[in-house]
Amino acid sequence: MDVLDISRWQFGITTVYHYLFVPLTIGLGPLVALMQTFWQKTGHPYWYRATRFFGTVFLVNFAMGVATGIVQEFQFGMNWSEYSRMVGDVFGGPLALEALIAFFLESVFLGVWIFGWGKVPGWLHTLSIWIVAIATNISAYFIIVANSFMQNPKGAVYNPETGRAELNDIAALLFNKTAIYGYLHAAAGAFLVGGTFILGVSCWWLVRANKQAKAGGWHQDSPEVARHDMHRPVIKMGIWATLLSCVAVAFTGDLQAKLMFIQQPMKMAAAESLCHTQTDPAFSILSTSTHNNCETVQHLIEVPFVLPFLAEGKFTGVTLEGVMELQEKMEALYGPGNYSPNLFVTYWSFRAMIGFMLGSILLVIFAWWYTRKGQVLEGKKGLWFGRLSLFAIATPFLANIFGWVFTEMGRQPWIVHPNPDSVGDPRTELIRMTVGEGVSAHSATYVWITIIGFTGLYLALYIVWFLLIRRAVIAGPPAEDGPTGDAVTGSGQHPAPGPATPVAGDQPAEIEPVRFSTAAPVITDEK
Repeated sequence: MDVLDISRWQFGITTVYHYLFVPLTIGLGPLVALMQTFWQKTGHPYWYRATRFFGTVFLVNFAMGVATGIVQEFQFGMNWSEYSRMVGDVFGGPLALEALIAFFLESVFLGVWIFGWGKVPGWLHTLSIWIVAIATNISAYFIIVANSFMQNPKGAVYNPETGRAELNDIAALLFNKTAIYGYLHAAAGAFLVGGTFILGVSCWWLVRANKQAKAGGWHQDSPEVARHDMHRPVIKMGIWATLLSCVAVAFTGDLQAKLMFIQQPMKMAAAESLCHTQTDPAFSILSTSTHNNCETVQHLIEVPFVLPFLAEGKFTGVTLEGVMELQEKMEALYGPGNYSPNLFVTYWSFRAMIGFMLGSILLVIFAWWYTRKGQVLEGKKGLWFGRLSLFAIATPFLANIFGWVFTEMGRQPWIVHPNPDSVGDPRTELIRMTVGEGVSAHSATYVWITIIGFTGLYLALYIVWFLLIRRAVIAGPPAEDGPTGDAVTGSGQHPAPGPATPVAGDQPAEIEPVRFSTAAPVITDEK
């Protein structure tokens, strides 16, 4: 492989690793904030336990997301210096805003939330986690604004003297329709991850806690019963969150597809392996072909009316351009070259994105059916239900990853896709760049060293993340009820949840901050 292919592989590997953590942070944050709000408003102890339990997972995931995300920005200057030179003035703006606004809010108020248990008023403590949850979504929006400039550049003009794109309309950049639709779809996918995560974990824990409570004789004060009682309302929350997210993913995906048929018709033609222009082509579920050879494509299973609706919202009377015709058109506009993406990757990543979402849908159906009217599966059925619930958690992660693979690979060979509205406009039509033009002039050996190093480092971080999440989930929620009454809504100074007997010295205790090392709050006595 040459330096271009190795650089693309490195960026792809590090991005996929990073995006393992991003959707869970975006999707889980609002759910944890909602749990704490329910606890503050109702005083029910199970919402306190849920907040502490899933809050620990959120913190571990947030930390890993930050650690793996730092490398992403440096790669643009290191491996894609020509790209950075041309569009850095525009591309860097949203990234700077993300750091100045979103990351500032996250870092400040996450500290308040971690260390503010028992030290700040309850309303302020709850507000802090809401600010963190909102800030993570603001961060996501700024990142997608930067990405949308690569998909459909707006808000900039080309300076022929410097050969650079220069920002001239910040509003056009920030409110690019590509960014708005892209964010809505990515956020819906992230909420699907968050909803599926709490649903899958709670289903597994419900079966486990039910077995433990039954073995212990169902003593009301036992931690097993407390955990059992916590996970049932969380399952209801998870069902609703996952179900609503599925609807949002479908709706926003439809909006984005219609936009892509206009802005990047080659991507959508490749997603269907549509080689030649057709009227009302069917959507293929399964096809075969030799590697990246359009003429050998055979669609084996097809569904009519779907593709025309995705393109224009109509079931008939829709003509879609094929890969071959679009190739000729782009050669006429931009000169000789291969302007079609890898058909195999684009076609199957699109279907994997859709297909893996079915795992969340199936989990919702089975979770509702097997937990309705207070029932809990037992025996081997319960064991398999719990295990499959955990496996289902992986499916929306995979759907999100394949969605980004489709988005980025379908744009190839462009690193900055030309805006179709800029054709003929000398100020903007030259804001375009292929990946071959954007790569740095490194030696292949140099990039091989970095790709091996970063892949090994990210693999180690992933293992650490997995072990920490596994430890937190297995440890389970705390058995303590949490403070109630004035302690929840007042000044925030309250005795810690604990046994009925007085603590040492009969002094009020303090809830320590959430720790990465344990899923349960640590209770210490103030001296």
